[in-house]
Amino acid sequence: MASDETRTETRAQTRAETRAQTGAHVRAETGGAARAEGGVREVPAETATTRAWTTRLLILGIVLAALNLRPAITSLGALLEEVRDGRGMSGSVAGLLTSVPPLCFAVFGVTAPRLARRFGPGAVVCAGMVAITAGLVIRPYAGGTGGFLAATALALMGIAVSNVLMPVIVKRYFPDRVGSMTGLYSMALAFGTSVAAAATVPVTDALGGHWQPGLAVWAVLPALAVLPWIPFVRNRREPAPAAAPSAPSGGQDGERSAQQPPLRIIRSRTAWALAVFFGLQATAAYITMGWMAQIFRDSGVSAGTAGLLLAVIMVMGVPLAFVIPRVASRLPHQGPIVLVLGLCGLAGYAGLYFAPVGGAWAWALLLGVSNCAFPLALTMVGMRARTGAGVAQLSAFAQSTGYLISIPGPLLVGVLYQHSGGWGLPIALMSALMVPQIVVGVLAGRDRTVEDEAAR
Repeated sequence: MASDETRTETRAQTRAETRAQTGAHVRAETGGAARAEGGVREVPAETATTRAWTTRLLILGIVLAALNLRPAITSLGALLEEVRDGRGMSGSVAGLLTSVPPLCFAVFGVTAPRLARRFGPGAVVCAGMVAITAGLVIRPYAGGTGGFLAATALALMGIAVSNVLMPVIVKRYFPDRVGSMTGLYSMALAFGTSVAAAATVPVTDALGGHWQPGLAVWAVLPALAVLPWIPFVRNRREPAPAAAPSAPSGGQDGERSAQQPPLRIIRSRTAWALAVFFGLQATAAYITMGWMAQIFRDSGVSAGTAGLLLAVIMVMGVPLAFVIPRVASRLPHQGPIVLVLGLCGLAGYAGLYFAPVGGAWAWALLLGVSNCAFPLALTMVGMRARTGAGVAQLSAFAQSTGYLISIPGPLLVGVLYQHSGGWGLPIALMSALMVPQIVVGVLAGRDRTVEDEAAR
């Protein structure tokens, strides 16, 4: 009798264990939080392998997307004179092209959170890569200035939404690796910027010297970037594949954050400080891309050397864009990094004013370090909000407002240069703008979140 009871209990225990394992397997495959006694997650080997490959594919998609966030701009700058002649653009229209990117980033970037809530961030980034591809293919062969500008705006629209959603995707899928992942895609972004600036002219020459194929060839990269994002088109609220078990970006926490009403982001002082910091660093970046080579040339540096100096400024962002976010994410306050970058910028501008030729390489290095405020700003976007929805709103607000702030900068530098006949006043303006950039950067770097400030 005792033996029968023992066998009965054993069979019951076996059935219970079988049901528990089956339930855990099903919940793990459907995205649930399968846990055994003691709170340990039970993940089948097949599911763990699938998640590992999903994570690798996502990282590849992030890197390829980041590579395409600037070549549409820097490749045009390298061939601007040929484009002007080919399309019969006036000097004023060509000058406005330097302000089109931040304008498009501001106008289209603000729509990214709404699109991400409706279709999912993966789908929006995938569509952004498609828009970049189409714009770069159409732009060189569109008839007239209007068609050229419209195709350029299409490519920039794809860049704008991807710009905003990169911090969102990092926060959502890699909440425990915000610094390293931000550094990875910032480094890829800087690399793409440098390569497009340096390679456009040689590639154009290799293709027969015509500017149309020289610009159109850059559509190959975004076309490749579409592929790794296709599996993420339908994924909206799934748990983050690389997140810790308690990550807020997946499961019930992710659903609750998606159901929360949008933040009143304009109530947050940190959001405003971050937006102004983003705008001032973008102003410095666009002034550098548009005018720095000319400053060196007018000071007596040869055209070839001036191009190399500009390349040095851009290339500095490749290693530092990976290092700075990793360091910033480990600090409770990012103000010291803001201060170091700002002082490098002030020293570089002072050198340009007093000894532009003698210390040209040193000033290029210092300005290259200073321009790394961009990956720092992106890192702070991911750190100043607790949830994925908060990061989406903060990213859209900071980037859209920031790019609006940056629009007048390159134009104002050109006006001052034209009316003064030299670079003294423009350099003084650049130096003066660095001071408020340091101040608002220190404010934005404080250890607080926009959710707390917006709720007050």
